[in-house]
Formats: sequence, C-alpha cells, structure tokens
Amino acid sequence: MTGLRLSLALDEYGLPLPEAGTVVIRNPVQGVDLSALPRDRCVILTGFHPDFSHFEAQGFRCVTEWDERAELTLVCLSRAKDKSRAAIARADAQSDLIVVDGAKTDGVDGVLRDCRKRAEVSGPVNKAHGKLFWFAGGTNAFGDWAATGPREVAPGLTTLPGVFSADGIDPASEALAHALPPKLGREVADLGAGWGYLSTRILEIDGVEAVHLVEAEHDALDCARRNISDARAQFHWQDVRSWMPEARLDTVVMNPPFHTGRAADPELGRAFIGAAARLLKPSGQLWMVANRHLPYEATLESCFGEVTPVAGDNRFKIFHARRPSRQAR
Repeated sequence: MTGLRLSLALDEYGLPLPEAGTVVIRNPVQGVDLSALPRDRCVILTGFHPDFSHFEAQGFRCVTEWDERAELTLVCLSRAKDKSRAAIARADAQSDLIVVDGAKTDGVDGVLRDCRKRAEVSGPVNKAHGKLFWFAGGTNAFGDWAATGPREVAPGLTTLPGVFSADGIDPASEALAHALPPKLGREVADLGAGWGYLSTRILEIDGVEAVHLVEAEHDALDCARRNISDARAQFHWQDVRSWMPEARLDTVVMNPPFHTGRAADPELGRAFIGAAARLLKPSGQLWMVANRHLPYEATLESCFGEVTPVAGDNRFKIFHARRPSRQAR
C-alpha cells in the first residue's frame, strides 16, 4: 500500500515534496498508487518488462537506467535484499531526498534499522503492514550497499546480484539440461531465459540454428548477453505471455518462474505453458521443468495432446509435451 503511506507522509507527517525537479521511482510494481506525485516530473526506473509496460501505458516516462540528478527518489523495496540496498545506495548518490517504502515481508524493518545507523531518518509512516521513511541524500554512508559487478558462477558464466539464481546454476535448470534429447529442431525458444544457462546448453545441441532468449528482467538478460556470444542467440526483453516470434517454433525449453513477489503463484507457470503452446508449430514440442509440488499437469494436458513425464526426483519433475492445442494458437 505504497500510495496510502505516501499520501499520509505528504499530508500528515511532513514529507516535503520538491516544487520542481525530477522525481525518480525505483522498482515500483503494478498496482502501486503514485497519484500523490506529479506525473509530469516522475521517472519510473524499472528493469522488469511487465511493470515497465504498465507504467508506460499510464503515461509515465519509463527508463531502465538513470544516471542524472533527482530532487527526490522513492525506492520501492523488494524481496531481493541486495537489489533494494543497491537502489538506496544509488539514490543517496544521485538525489537530494530519498524516500524508502516497503512491506514487512520485503524486510522494511531491517532496512529502516540499518538506515538509521547511517542517516538522520524521518518517519516512519506505519500503515497497511509496511513502512515509509525518508532522509536527506548525499550522506556517502551507503557505499558498501552499492551494486557489485558481475560474479562468475561457472566457467564463462556470470550473474548479477538480484537476478534469479545469482549464486550458481539453478538445480532444476541443470536437471532439465541433462534431460534434453540429442535433437531439438532448428528454431528453439528459452522462455524465462534468465542469465542464459539453459540457452548455453541448447546451443550445444546439433542442428539448432537459432535460440530465442525471452526474459522480462533487464539485468538478467544483460547477463545472458555477456554469457553468450554465439550469433545464433537472439535476445528479447519481453514478457513471455505476450511475445511472438516471426515464425512458429520447433521447440520451447523452459523453467518457468512461480513467484509474484514473495507469494507462490502457479498461474504464472500456467501462463508460460499456454504461451509455449501458442508459439509452437503443430509438430512442435515443449521441454519443461517444475518444482514437484506445482500443479501444472492439468494445464499441460489442456494445452497439449501428448504429455509425458520423463524425469524427476523428490524436488523436480520434467515434462515432454507434444501436439500443441489449436485453441492455444
């Protein structure tokens, strides 16, 4: 409930809103109410494509990078601790005033406690299971929170803090890579490609002529670009649910996400299955891994005429699906 806390801070708690200059909002998510801020002076800074498209459709100026000064920066916390702290450090270096907002489930209490050790904090506004607080920028006290560069997690493969599986190869993706057959066809898509691990393995398979890496997180796709120099790789910063290639595909390979924020959201994985069926040729095939507890079987059977469990253990299950439904197309 960022909007409620922000309105209370401005109306009742003395948060000063600059009369002129740029207001940067870092990492807001769909549904955040920003009506208390002057839209004509706001810049939405986000690398998550669905959020970028959402705020752009509302008439906000949206960017994936920001290197200029701002009079005020609102940092919206997320469950990615390193990413949130890096955003605060960057805001402190760029802004006259920093406002931090987050839910308790996003760790706002710990962030507030640590900010109080480094800056003179005003607030907080406690409302709707979250907190909002603010402090003057330019403290130079958050250098150890600044974003770190790429880290190598396997030979030739690097990640960035805050991306999925930043500390190493995801075990589910690795299991899927080992289950892939010796032939996949010429045109393949890696949906939710992340930093590119599965695509590197797909490119090792004989006969593959193109791999489409479709990823909604800008930072993750930047990692994939660094990790893959093969000319057959094509990079798409897109929402899988709306992306469409020029021609239908022979194969889709995917380890779909299943979280929206902190909450498990099987509907996201189901949407990936529907997208895969839509993108495939009538003769196309899907190779997919999922956590054992996720209920995807019914969706797979409604989107494909043939679904076969091919591997798995007590953590993961791997499916091979063929004959995509005409309704999905």
